[in-house]
Amino acid sequence: MSITTVLTVSGMSCGHCEKTVSAGLAAIDGVTDVVADAGSGRVTVASALPLDESAVRSVVDGAGFTLVGQI
Repeated sequence: MSITTVLTVSGMSCGHCEKTVSAGLAAIDGVTDVVADAGSGRVTVASALPLDESAVRSVVDGAGFTLVGQI
């Protein structure tokens, strides 16, 4: 079973931004797929387990972007 979580990330403006966020989130344990869309600021994450908000926030902040709201 897969859990789908849609995040809002501000600051993404291009394909490189999408790749940076996607690669970082894909490295989190349990994450099976990530699709980032800079135009909408949405990042859709599929995972085997519920996402750890602190891990997600750390990845997004570390990449220079901002996670908007709670997971």
